[in-house]
Amino acid sequence: MSTAFVYPGQGSQYVGMGQDLYENYPEIKELYQQANEILGLDIAEISFSGPEEKLKQTFITQPAIVLHSVAATKLIKNKEPNYTAGHSLGEFSALIKAGALSFEDGIKLVQLRGELMQKAGEENKGTMAAIIGLDTIKIIEVCRDASEYGIVQVANFNSPGQIVISGSVEGVHRAMILAKERGAKMAKELVVHGAFHSPLMESAKEDFEVALDYTEFRKVKIPVYTNVHAKPITQETDLEFIKETLYDQLTSSVRWDESVVNMISDGAREFIELGPGKVLQGLIKRIDNSVSIKGVDKAADLAAVNNE
Repeated sequence: MSTAFVYPGQGSQYVGMGQDLYENYPEIKELYQQANEILGLDIAEISFSGPEEKLKQTFITQPAIVLHSVAATKLIKNKEPNYTAGHSLGEFSALIKAGALSFEDGIKLVQLRGELMQKAGEENKGTMAAIIGLDTIKIIEVCRDASEYGIVQVANFNSPGQIVISGSVEGVHRAMILAKERGAKMAKELVVHGAFHSPLMESAKEDFEVALDYTEFRKVKIPVYTNVHAKPITQETDLEFIKETLYDQLTSSVRWDESVVNMISDGAREFIELGPGKVLQGLIKRIDNSVSIKGVDKAADLAAVNNE
C-alpha cells in the first residue's frame, strides 16, 4: 500500500506537545537538545510547559511544530513514505523528510520565517477567517467583491466546504459578511498574529529570500507535493524551483485539498500525519474518506503504525 507522510502547520501546537516522546526515547531527547542549541532558546521547555501565550508566538510556534514532526518521524520503523507534503509550515518538515533540507538548516529557516512573519504581521495589521459551507468558486467571488474594501484572498483551500481567507481587517470583515449573505454556514474570524498567505506578508519575503539563497538544498528522495502548485517536486526538479516555491508560499494560497487529491490520484492509499494534533487527518477524511488515515502525535500512537 502506497503511503504519504503529511505534516501539520501553525495552529496545531499545544502545551505539552512532544513531551512523552522526549521522556520515552533517548534519541528524541538528543534531538530536542540539539534544537535548543541551534535555536538559542529552550524550545523543549516552552513546548512542554508553555505558557501557551509564549508557545503561540509565531517565531516559537514554527520551530516547535517542525521539531515535534521530525521527532515523530524518527520513531517510525519499517515504513517509508512514497509521497510527502506539509500544510504551510509543514512543507519544511516534508522537505526535511525527503532529504532536501538538513534538520539544522530546516529548523533555522523556520525560526527566521516565524520571526519575519511575526514582524510583517505587526507592521501590516491583518486578520484571517474560516468560511464553512460555501463552495470554492463562490468564495473566490466573495474575495473579489470584497477587495474594494481592502486586501483579501483565499489563504488555505483546506477541504471541500472549509476555506480560510486572509487580508486586511476591512477586506476580511467585508468578505465574511458577503459569505454569510451568499449561503456560508459559518464565517469565523481566527485569532492570529498576521494575515498569513496574503500580500500583507510581502515584507517578509526579501530577507527570507536571502536566507533561502544561503541555504543548501539537495535533490528530494521522495516526491514532495508543494502548497503553491499542488504538484510534486521530484528528483528531476531544479533546486532553485524548491527555493522559489518556499519564497512564493509566504503570500500564496495553500492548495491543500488539491495536493491530497493529486497524491491519491498518483497512488497514495494511506496517510500518516506526523506531529501535533489531528487537523490534517480531519481534512483528509473530508477530502476522501476511502483512504486509510492515521496520526503519530504521542508515544501511544506509534504502536498502530509500527506494529502493522
